[in-house]
Formats: sequence, structure tokens, C-alpha cells
Amino acid sequence: MATSTASVSGLSSGLDTASIIEQLMAVESEPQTRLKTTLTGEQSNVSYLQAINTKVAALLTQAKDLSSGTGFNALTATSSSTAVAVSTTGGVASGSFSFSVDQTAAAHRLTFNNTAAGNGVVVTGGTSVTLTSGGVTKTLDTGNGSLDGLVNALNGGGTGVTAAKVKLDDGTFRLVVTASQTGAAADFTLANTDGTDLLGGAAVSAGRDAAITLGGDTIHSPTNTFTGVVPGVNLTVSTGAVGTTVEVTVAKDTSKVQGSVKAMVDGVNAILTQIDTLTSYNADTKTSGPLSGDAALRTLRNSLLNAVYPGDNTTMADVGLQTDRYGKLVFDADKFATAYAADPALVASKFTSGTVDGFAARVATIADKASDKYTGTITAAITGHTSEIKELQDNIETWDTRLELRRTTLQNQFTALETAMNQMTSQSSWLAGQIKSLSGSS
Repeated sequence: MATSTASVSGLSSGLDTASIIEQLMAVESEPQTRLKTTLTGEQSNVSYLQAINTKVAALLTQAKDLSSGTGFNALTATSSSTAVAVSTTGGVASGSFSFSVDQTAAAHRLTFNNTAAGNGVVVTGGTSVTLTSGGVTKTLDTGNGSLDGLVNALNGGGTGVTAAKVKLDDGTFRLVVTASQTGAAADFTLANTDGTDLLGGAAVSAGRDAAITLGGDTIHSPTNTFTGVVPGVNLTVSTGAVGTTVEVTVAKDTSKVQGSVKAMVDGVNAILTQIDTLTSYNADTKTSGPLSGDAALRTLRNSLLNAVYPGDNTTMADVGLQTDRYGKLVFDADKFATAYAADPALVASKFTSGTVDGFAARVATIADKASDKYTGTITAAITGHTSEIKELQDNIETWDTRLELRRTTLQNQFTALETAMNQMTSQSSWLAGQIKSLSGSS
């Protein structure tokens, strides 16, 4: 609220009119103060609801993953050799297979015969060289034809090779050029533009593909990683595995599935706890939570807790999931692991979508209904509180104008009072003087 810079003097009346005005304005401002308090509460409510909505949206993602069955497809792959790394990407069944590692991949390399000083001219027939790889020839300008210029040109980017100078005991340098990628297809040649050998020619270390033998067939890869040789399985070999036979086993990853279920249960409980805090009533202090009257939150809480009941006269207790006396979910990881090991398909059906939706599918439906950005019940609650905030802000601004006018009116009234009393004091003094002068004359 803006305040006037005008001051009201109490010299004539002897009153502290400035304090009186402030006290009167404090009374006048009480309705606006109540509006501001309500506004602060509404802004906090929106923050609380947004925080819950964020958690519900995260829960929806977790629940969808499990309800679609994706979360129950978690697999783990192990290798009999520490020199072979294995990973899974989905779409693979449990089982095992073996293969032998014939060779690892290597990059094509040229080690040039002649050495030179860094600033020594090594390019003949001009200052450019030709680099040929994959049937494509590029002409590279070395600047002054020196060894340093040649190295810079080769390392300039987009050449597909890297160049290095190796310093020898006599102070000269030997040029070594290596393909940026491994594999036989990355081989290259490097020569003067007139076709003559550069630096007296080079010793060639040919690039090669990695190779493994699986089921009697030899399979090649330009890198040491074999992707999808067995659908959904990636293999990465290293030198230590060459000449050995490796067995890979793919199995259900019970611990990962168990972790996914626990994470979703923890997500549900976190939401239940937050709702309880915001809607609680303390009988001792007779105070309610800031959102104690929010029907959308209470409905959400009840729905999430009741989702643990399948609705077909069965129970989730046999897979380690039930409620406690505090209205929260309890997950017995060991009981779940035992049930999942005994019958993975049956356990998965108790969580996934189907003729009778499982727990995760039910939670996904509830979370979607609450957090949908257009029709969600929490979204609607946030929208309602946001509208209330806008209305409160408009009313507060209206009160700013009203209170400023009231302050001006009070200041004008007290100024008029001081002026009138000042005039009366002057007249009183004049009359007193006149009476005194008449008494003296007589």
C-alpha cells in the first residue's frame, strides 16, 4: 500500500495526529491484511499440490513400466570370462550359449621409414599430400611441407586418422599415423600428391575386425563389441579372451524386478505420507493441516491404498504386499523373491494389465486420473487455487487504492482541524489583547 509523504502537525491541537492517522489506517487495513494472509495460504496450497502432483506423475511412470510387463522382463547376463563383458537390451529369452574369441579389432597404422626434424621439409612435389580411405581420396595442404605442417593437416579433423611424432634419441621424429576407427574397412594410404612415397614409405600394421566363432560360424565386427549376435545380447571382447571359449548365461534378474516393485511401493507410501501431513487434524492443538478439506487428496489417498486389493477375492499378501495398521503399504522383499522364483509369470500377472488388472495397472490408472495435465483431479485443484490467488491479488490491489484515498482523506481532515484550531488560537489571543488594553485605559 502506498503512503503519502505529507505530514500533519499537532502544533495547534497538541495531538500526535500522525500516530492517530496510522492507528486509524491500521484498523482500516484489517480487511486487506486478512486478504494477504489468505493469499499466502493459497500460494502455499498450490506449492503443496504441485509437489504431490510431481510425485504422482513419477509414480505413474513407474506403474506403467510394471503394468506393461516391461519391468518384469529385466534380465541379467553373466560371462564365464572377465575378458568378455555382456549386457542385455531386452527381447531375449533366458538361456545360455558359448563362443570362442578368435581375435580382437585393431586400427590400421602406418609407421614411416625416414625420420626428420619437426620443421624439416618432408613433402615433395609440392606442399600437399593425398590421403585415400574407403575409395575416397582427399588432398591435404600441409602449409610449408614440413613434418609439423603434415601432422597438423592430418589432425585437422574429418580426415579419419590421427598423426603423432615420436621423438628418437638423435632428436629427430618418426611419423606414425593411425586410423581413428578399428576394423579392416578403415585402412588408408598416405603419399605425396605425385604418387611417390612419403618419408621413404611406411611399415603397415593392417587394421582388422574382431572375430568370434559361434555355433560353427565366424562372425566379424569392426569394433570389439558384437551387437545383437544373439537378439538382445551385446558382447564386448578384449585381448585376454583371444583363444578361449566363453559361456554366457542369461537369466531373470529377480533383484532388479524386486527393486522396481519396491520403488513403486515406496512412491505410493511417500504420497500417502504427504497427504496425511497436509490433511491431518491435531486434537491436542485443535489445528488442521493446510489442505484438510481437500476432497481430491482424500480420494486419491483412499484409491491408492485400496489398489492393493485385487477385487477378485484374491490377495497380494502371497507376493509380499499388504497394508499395515497405519494405512500404509508394506512390501516383504524376501517373500516376493521366493514367489517370483517359483512362478515368474503368475507373479507378473498380479501386477500387469490383463483381464483383471494387477496392482501396478490399478495404480497407473489412479495416478493418471489424478495427475493428467488437462483433466487430472489434482490439476483441477491447482487450477481452482490459482484462480482464487488471482482474485485475491485483484482485491488486494483494489484495497491499495481504497486505503490510499482514505489516508489522504484523514490527512486532509486533520490538517483542516489544525488550521481551524490555529485560527481560533489567534482570535483568542487577539481578544485577550483587546480586553487587556480596555482595562488599562479605564
